[in-house]
Amino acid sequence: MNARVIWTDGLTFTGTADTGFSLPLGADPSVGGDDDGFRPMELFAIGLVGCTAMDVISILRKKRQAITHFEVHVQADRASDHPRVFTDMQITYEITGHDVQQEAVERAIELSEEKYCPAHAMLSKAVLIESTYKIIEAS
Repeated sequence: MNARVIWTDGLTFTGTADTGFSLPLGADPSVGGDDDGFRPMELFAIGLVGCTAMDVISILRKKRQAITHFEVHVQADRASDHPRVFTDMQITYEITGHDVQQEAVERAIELSEEKYCPAHAMLSKAVLIESTYKIIEAS
C-alpha cells in the first residue's frame, strides 16, 4: 500500500492512497490549523471501526441475519501529554434487525477482532480495546 499527503497551505493537506480517493486533513485552530479536515488521529479511529464494521456486517449477512440498520461507534480516550496517544478505546456495535441471533453477533465480532480486522490487530498491540454490542429489534 502506498499513501501520501500533499500540503495545501498552513496545516492543510490532502491525503491520497492507491485507491485514488482523496480526503482533507486539517488541524484545530488552537495549534494553528484552519479546522478544514480530518485530524490524523480521527482517521485511526475511523479506520478501526470501518474495518471491523465491514467484517461484522459481511459475517452477519452470510449467517442470513435480517439486519435493517448497523452502526459501529468508537470512543477513544487519549493521553493528556504529548504525543497524546490513545489510552483506551471502547467499540460499540449497534445492530438493528428482525430476530437477530445474539450468538451470531458475538461470533461475528469475535472473528473480526481475532482473525480478520488488521486495524484491530495492529492497534490492540498498543491500546486496550473493549467491545460491547446492542441488538435492537426492528419495528
